[in-house]
Amino acid sequence: MALTQDRNTPSRAGDLISVPMAAGATIYAGAMVVANASGFAAPGTTATGLTYLGRAESAENNIDGSDGDIVMQVRRGCAFQFKNDGSDPVTQASLGKACYIVDDETVAATNGSSTRSAAGTVIAVGADGVWVE
Repeated sequence: MALTQDRNTPSRAGDLISVPMAAGATIYAGAMVVANASGFAAPGTTATGLTYLGRAESAENNIDGSDGDIVMQVRRGCAFQFKNDGSDPVTQASLGKACYIVDDETVAATNGSSTRSAAGTVIAVGADGVWVE
């Protein structure tokens, strides 16, 4: 039902979120973090159906655990610099466009014939890597 009067809508900052980890996952500090199809944090990898979340604040290991046994902190809401894939590099022509996840530290220009999930929007490309927002 639509509002008919003012509402005190709760809010919270979204720049650092707590995300339950996927079973069997190891995620290193600074790694690209995704949500898998079940909504659990996993390291970035070449696969479809992943949702880019941001960067891992610390290393976490749920290798022997079940889904959600460990909760990790993921930084988001800003741009992060990731490596540029050598075989499918992001170029200046990609500015403002999506780039795609290769692994937990690398992005590429294309979806790899529909094998990669989107990482985010390219906001800068340089010799040191690709800035992804």
